[in-house]
This record gives sequence, structure tokens and C-alpha cells, in this order.
Amino acid sequence: MNQQCVASKIITLKSALLVITLWCLTQSTDVIAKAIDASQVGAAQTAAYFPQLKGKRIGVVVNQTSTIGQVHIVDFLRKHNFNVTTIFAPEHGFRGNHGAGEIVKSSVDPVTGIKIVSIYGKNKKPTDEIMSQLDVVIFDIQDVGVRFYTYISSMHYMMQAASENTVEFLVLDRPNPNIAYVDGPILEEAFRSFVGMHPIPLSHGMTVGELALMILGEGWLSIHSTRPDFNYALELTVVPVNDYERKDSYTLPIAPSPNLPNAQAIALYPSLCLFEATPVSIGRGTPFPFQVVGHDNVNIGHFQFTPIPISGVTNNPKLQGVKVTGQDLRTASIHGFDLNVFYQWFQAFKQQDTTFFERASFMDKLSGTDKLRKAMLAGQSLQTIQYSWQADLVSFKQQRAPYLLYK
Repeated sequence: MNQQCVASKIITLKSALLVITLWCLTQSTDVIAKAIDASQVGAAQTAAYFPQLKGKRIGVVVNQTSTIGQVHIVDFLRKHNFNVTTIFAPEHGFRGNHGAGEIVKSSVDPVTGIKIVSIYGKNKKPTDEIMSQLDVVIFDIQDVGVRFYTYISSMHYMMQAASENTVEFLVLDRPNPNIAYVDGPILEEAFRSFVGMHPIPLSHGMTVGELALMILGEGWLSIHSTRPDFNYALELTVVPVNDYERKDSYTLPIAPSPNLPNAQAIALYPSLCLFEATPVSIGRGTPFPFQVVGHDNVNIGHFQFTPIPISGVTNNPKLQGVKVTGQDLRTASIHGFDLNVFYQWFQAFKQQDTTFFERASFMDKLSGTDKLRKAMLAGQSLQTIQYSWQADLVSFKQQRAPYLLYK
């Protein structure tokens, strides 16, 4: 066993003091990839963070995935007599029962009586008044390693709010099921939005803990800040996953959002989400979202399905009530950011002289650039397009290297 540890490291960057604490955990040097279980996630490493919480007012950024085994971390902390005063609810809500883009309202949790503050919609960052009532914020949410999955954008805004109000920020890390894949264009400044806030690839191959370190270390917290007194000072603590390496497999025990119900959907998500900017359905409103592709007039394949509203999952799916024909990818071996399926459908629409990029600006936000869309419209080959971002990926991997926690 090899002990890897970085403790109480103070970094000076751009004349700003960044305080980053990483807890020491044992890393296995086994050459065979292993499955990760509930006892290894950051939240289960209580000795690393319980002392930091004593006597403090705690806010938590959590959802249905924030569990230690079968116990939600809010219940777990309350059982150990910690003072959880505020729950911050990201996209899909505290219980994960809101569909994509559905409004998440502030409320009170009927089970615990704790106030729930929405951080999705108009108010992505909590007010100074709310933050002034806290001493520490815990972020413990399962991510899937894709830039446009909005939990990391919510983490950014919460880190920013904590920095502005001298509140400690604690990330309880979890594995990234797509950690092996770093691919796709790097987000450009002009296309920054809530579905892409950082200059990272579409599939970034980092955990939320590693990303938090990079967001802080690279000075990205200043993005979107309107406060003239903003600085980078933030006491950030990351509790890593125990005995975890980048080659290890991880099947999520709880669906991270309503339309990513299983491992296949999570694996296909980086490749299929660009279809959201087109007329093509990727199965929202079916039992297999992000596992099928289809359209009513332009067809590739013979699989048929009919999207319908599903409560708590999708209220108004694309091509609602229309029988569409396309591809069944439920057993397909597609991983990382694979542009092949998307490119094939673009060519099929082009042959029928039908508009494919129905929401061009949204396509560019998801891509993080307009170069991908324009290259396809210009008739560039798939290989040429994929090659276009390879040099940027090399630079990104060098840039992210100091922030990686796992071998």
C-alpha cells in the first residue's frame, strides 16, 4: 500500500491566498481495477471532517445521491448532533424529483424541518444574508464527469458565495463514472453559460473534488462575480475517495438525475446530449432516456418509440406523442465523447435538406464553441473535426495535473 498525502497546503496565486486542505488517505497500488463501494466515498471518511464541523452552523449542497450506504448525509449528520441549518437544492431538487430545467423552489423539508434554498433558476448563488448564517458549506453530490452537467456549475457559485462571505467550503468527493475519458473541445470564453462555466473539455475526466481544487487554484472563482471586493481567499477542504484510482470501475448506486437512470445512460450522456440542440429525440419521455435516438421524418435504424410526459422525469418531451424511428443504443459499446452517432444523424438531415441545428446558440453552449457546429456545416470530415481539439487536450491535461488526487 502506498500512502499519498497532501496536508494543509498554502498556495499563493495572483497575490491571493488560497488555503487548501487535503486529507491523507491510503491509496492501493494493486494493478487490477476494482469496484468502489459506499465505504470509500468521501462522506464515509468521518474522521477526516467531523472535527471541522463541531460547533458550526452547516449548510449542505446535496441531493438524492448524497448518501453513506443507505443513509442520507443530512440524516447522518443530524444523528451525530451536527447543526445542519440550510439545505441548498441544485437542478432536479433536494430529492432529485424535478425534471431537467424544471423550476426548483425554496421551501422547508417536511422530514427534517430544515429550510431548503434553491440554487437553480434565477438565484444560482445564495444571498449574503443566507451565507452570513453559516460557518461551513458541505458539497456532496454525485457527478458524471461532463462539463454541461450543471452540478459543477452550482458548486462554482457556492464556492464563490463562500469566498465572498468567509465561509469554509468542504467537498466530500465521489468517484467519476466517466473518469477515464478526457475529450471534446475546450470551452471558450464567449460561450460560457450555466451549462459550461470553465475552460475544460466536454468530458473532463475529473472528480468534483479535483475540479474544486482547479477552480480555486486557477482563479476561476472571479467569473461572474460582480462584487468589487471579491478575492480568491477560500478555505477549501477536499476529503478524497479512499483507496481509489482512475482505472477503478464505479456503478452509481442511485441515479444522479431523473433522465440518467442507469450506467448505460451515464456512459452515453457525453455523446448524446448535443442532440438536445436538434429536432432529434434521445428518449426523454421513455423508460430509456439517453439510450435511444430517433426522429419522425429523418431516420437511421428501425427502432421505434413514442415519447410521452412522465411525472418527475420530463413534463414536455421532444416529439411528444409522435412515433419516431431510430437507433436502440441500450447495449451499444460507446464511451466518453463519441461524435460518430451525432455526425451520422447530421449527415442524414443534410441529405434530406432538413435543419439539424435547430437551436444553434444552445448547440454552441453545449459544445463550448461554435467551431464544432461550423465545421460540420462546412462539410469537414469526422476525423478532421476530432483532431481539431487534440492539442488543446494535451495542454489541459498538463494544466490539471497539479490538482489530480488519484493515480
